[in-house]
Amino acid sequence: MGDEPSKDGKRFDPTEPWRGVRDVYLDAWAKAMVDMVNSEAYAQATGTMLDTYLSVSAPFREAIEKAMLKALEQLAMPSRADVVSIAERMTNIEMRLDDLDAKLDNIQRLVASSGAPPARTTTTAQVRKKAAKTKPAKRGKK
Repeated sequence: MGDEPSKDGKRFDPTEPWRGVRDVYLDAWAKAMVDMVNSEAYAQATGTMLDTYLSVSAPFREAIEKAMLKALEQLAMPSRADVVSIAERMTNIEMRLDDLDAKLDNIQRLVASSGAPPARTTTTAQVRKKAAKTKPAKRGKK
């Protein structure tokens, strides 16, 4: 009897009216919340809360940073500042190498356009071979 379909072909569900009420209730709350969050008063209240939180938590954050620096120092590990410093130096070196490469390309292009024969370059193997032929300096006590 309870499982028999009704006139429209659907089974009777006693929770269906409650679902409808729930859906209307949730839609009303969603609209109210969107209106509240998009207001200027909410933005000011949230900003005030965040400013207060940041000012109260600053001493704790500084204490944690100092403790972390000490721990990293004792473990002979780099800190964030060390890594950032190295990254900046590497970027500077990389930029200088790019500039040198561009200048060398310009010089090479100028030499090629002037018609002068290219200068003879010494390879690394030739330098090593020449160094092997020379006598090593004597090292001893004086």
